Amino acid sequence: MIGAVPEQKEMRGVSRYEAVIATLIGLLAVCVSAYTAYMQRQQVRAAVWPILEFDSSNAPDIHYTVANKGVGPAIIRNVIVMVDGQPVRNWKEALEKILGPGDHLFSESDMSFHVLAAGESRTVFTPHNPENNPLNYDRSNPLWLKMNKERLRVSVEICYCSTLGECWTLRASGLAPSTTTDARHCPTSSAISFQQ
Repeated sequence: MIGAVPEQKEMRGVSRYEAVIATLIGLLAVCVSAYTAYMQRQQVRAAVWPILEFDSSNAPDIHYTVANKGVGPAIIRNVIVMVDGQPVRNWKEALEKILGPGDHLFSESDMSFHVLAAGESRTVFTPHNPENNPLNYDRSNPLWLKMNKERLRVSVEICYCSTLGECWTLRASGLAPSTTTDARHCPTSSAISFQQ
């Protein structure tokens, strides 16, 4: 019996050693699993990442466009359109600030609460001439000259989200480079939100 006691102590020592090793292996497996889940999440994020652009052009006619250059859909949650940094509620109000009071003709397409598919581009505003035709490139037309010059006074803030709920705010203007910043969430519509 006296000889069995050191053997039991040795067995307990081995059991503790095995328990520590098993615990370390378990922790390592949890870490590897967490890292794998993180990497999979990053890959899914990259697979649905939208990138919005807002642009103005004068050819073949004067117009504004919004485009999704990303690989996933862009869910537009809130839009603010400004002229000279002052919010406007709609394109009619924007044209009155740019061209002065009067009946200005134009065509428009919704931006607010729209989902832009990856690669989709949409013309959101086109001013028209008195015959209700798009304002085509024509340096002899005073209306085209004025609108072409003044269109750069328009700027936008567009808050949009991915299908995973990650959100960004695009700030674009004809006078400065566009910037996109992370947003925790998009604001709800307010008195300065663009209404179409």
